Amino acid sequence: MIRSSLSAFADRISIPARRREGPVKFTISRTKIELLAGLTVALALVPEAVAFAFVAGVEPLVGLYAAFIVGLITALIGGRPGMISGATGALAVVMVALVADHGVEYLFATVVLMGILQILAGLFRLGKFIRLVPHPVMLGFVNGLAIVIGLAQLGQFQIPGTATVDSHSFLPNGQWLAGMDMALMIGLTVLTMVIIWGFPKLTKIIPAPLAGIGIVAGIVIGFGLDVSTVGDLASVKGGLPQIHIPNVPFDLETLQIILPYSVILAAIGLIESLLTLNLVGEIKEERGGASQECVAQGVANTVTGFFGGMGGCAMIGQSMINVKSGGRTRLSGLSAALFLLAFILFASQYIEMIPLAALIGVMFMVVIGTFAWQSFSIMRRIPLTDAFVIILVTVVTVWHDLAVAVVVGVIVSALAYAWNASRRIDAHTKTEGDTKVYKLEGPLFFGSAEGFSELFTVNDDPQNVIVDFDNSRVVDQSALQAIEALAAKYEAAGKTLQLRHLTHDCHQLLNKAGQLIVDSDDDPDYELAVDYNVRLGRLGSGH
Repeated sequence: MIRSSLSAFADRISIPARRREGPVKFTISRTKIELLAGLTVALALVPEAVAFAFVAGVEPLVGLYAAFIVGLITALIGGRPGMISGATGALAVVMVALVADHGVEYLFATVVLMGILQILAGLFRLGKFIRLVPHPVMLGFVNGLAIVIGLAQLGQFQIPGTATVDSHSFLPNGQWLAGMDMALMIGLTVLTMVIIWGFPKLTKIIPAPLAGIGIVAGIVIGFGLDVSTVGDLASVKGGLPQIHIPNVPFDLETLQIILPYSVILAAIGLIESLLTLNLVGEIKEERGGASQECVAQGVANTVTGFFGGMGGCAMIGQSMINVKSGGRTRLSGLSAALFLLAFILFASQYIEMIPLAALIGVMFMVVIGTFAWQSFSIMRRIPLTDAFVIILVTVVTVWHDLAVAVVVGVIVSALAYAWNASRRIDAHTKTEGDTKVYKLEGPLFFGSAEGFSELFTVNDDPQNVIVDFDNSRVVDQSALQAIEALAAKYEAAGKTLQLRHLTHDCHQLLNKAGQLIVDSDDDPDYELAVDYNVRLGRLGSGH
């Protein structure tokens, strides 16, 4: 059911989610689509990178260089063609305290170490653990991030220079526009959204977001409307990024300062990147690439730190703009990064003329397309716990940050599973002369250990008791302790306990524990234990 919502989301942006796309052939038409998609993404990256640089407390070019370098490297070697990476708000809100306390040079050193940690995560293939994130957490992530993207745009409806940074506030803390200024901003934003919605009905030659930006910019310039533009945020003019060794002492004290920030930033960056990787993979019916994406993000951030950038990770908003605009290959991401560099070097005066309302309209359409609206109907049909996890992850993503939200969601989902599994332990019994057989059903682990012990009637059982694990598994140390305690009870009663049909790995687990002595005679054809006589005692005790 949850997967269907992602498929429905893909359908809304005109991408066939249920059919694996074949290899993309580079024709003139395809190349044009990829380049135009990259241009659209680059235009949307400019205000985002500048805004996130302000959030982190650094110069705008620090954010723009990060968007260029991270976007370029991940486009070349990332795990999923079509994904876009750059400077993000999720990382910026963590950086602000570091910059305020120690300065921007410590930020560059932190970004380098962050990248090294991400490379190590990729080399040790830690990215595969993203598969442990349940679909309800994925939906909460999508919804929460859509809300965060939407809230981030509201700051543009305020008078430039009046906003203050407060990571604990839902709304920006600036002075709102009034009168005709607010009316123009809202009107142009809505016009951009209408153009993006209706333009594909006329032609698909030009990506709808790019058409919206171009038409609204033409109206503003042609009629000389006095509205906020990209240039009102900051100048985007600059030169090529220069290699720069972070100017910090290379000693243990520096490591103590930057290591905690590096670990947090690396974790947040990888979680957001890998979840975006999965989301784009659901749309394109592609799998894998997690470890490759970890390495790509790490290399990108390491290089960025040495070139005066603030680091970054995958951006779900820009990735959705790219996919919606037709970007399917590495060319779209590569061209987005190169267009962004061209803006910085040669076209800053033109980019600064673009009205912010046009870019806000693009991002609001991203919000509408990203939010999993189907989750409202899904939550009425799925287990209550899953519905709670969707809401919880959404709220924590908005209230705190993505990494905490995902961790909380996974923990709650795991505890819910453990609770449900703990109630599935049961046993069917039968008596054959002086032997009673307990045929277990369900896993034996810490959650079901107490229920397991309550299944047995030691005093009323005959001389020989067999516990059949054919439909059960011994999972953890709590399970071993429960078996040992049961064996002690039967030994105290002068009765014999046998374990039957333990799988080979369960038998190894019992032996490794060193608390039970198990005699085995494994079946070489089926790898099933025939009967294991259990005698209580520690190895070497002589019992």
